[in-house]
Amino acid sequence: MGHRCSGTLDGMTRTHPGMDAAGVDTLTDAVLTASRLLVAVSVRSIAAAEDGLTLPQFRLLVVLHTRGPLKHATLAEHLGVTPSTASRMVDRLVAAGLVDRRHSPVSRREIVLDITREGARIVRQVTTRRRREIAKIVARMPAESRQGLVDALTAFAEAGGEPPADAAPEAIWG
Repeated sequence: MGHRCSGTLDGMTRTHPGMDAAGVDTLTDAVLTASRLLVAVSVRSIAAAEDGLTLPQFRLLVVLHTRGPLKHATLAEHLGVTPSTASRMVDRLVAAGLVDRRHSPVSRREIVLDITREGARIVRQVTTRRRREIAKIVARMPAESRQGLVDALTAFAEAGGEPPADAAPEAIWG
């Protein structure tokens, strides 16, 4: 007998009411397979936009683009990395002119990180390329499967705390 789905990722199989452990495993395998495809699309889009930008660095730019200026520790938390790892990533992106460090308008003692215009341009460019490539893949799907995919991916993103792709930064943090 399984447990209710707790939303944790501790390596344990959890079942959801109405879904047995085998169903959760099958769904997890499908998400892993789809994520490989989506990572490949992302990597190709990033490589076309900016030499030397890594997927983790791009993710940092996306977090700042969608959530607005953040304190260092908050950014590290959103990225799921240690503050020292985030600091090294930020240092590289500041040197590349894609991220700014500035004093917080609330407290001059605090430093906040924000995406620059160039960083935001790269996020928009990569997102446009990704959107085009994903649209081609979706167009090859059977029409009757598309709405189910929208519903499932929306629920998945919400469960993971990811803001919608079309959300304006102001709607998330302003």
